[in-house]
Amino acid sequence: MKKSGLWIAIAVIAFMGLVVYSTLGMRKHRVEVCMEFNGQTSCRTAAGETVDRARRAAIDNACATIASGVGDSIACQNRPPVSEKRIE
Repeated sequence: MKKSGLWIAIAVIAFMGLVVYSTLGMRKHRVEVCMEFNGQTSCRTAAGETVDRARRAAIDNACATIASGVGDSIACQNRPPVSEKRIE
């Protein structure tokens, strides 16, 4: 019984280590974008495995705060950012 408990503890610790490693490994690039839609501006920072993924996440997050409804969200996300800055 003690041996199986030890193996379970080792497996849990290994799994937690894998989750932390993969989560931190995906955040290699950070981007801050500012979006303007319907007279409102929102700036958000996001991280991602690539610059494009980080940029897309930041745009989506910024538009989520200033657009209402699916149509407005899509329209906002299809606009170019007012400003964009890579954070290293």
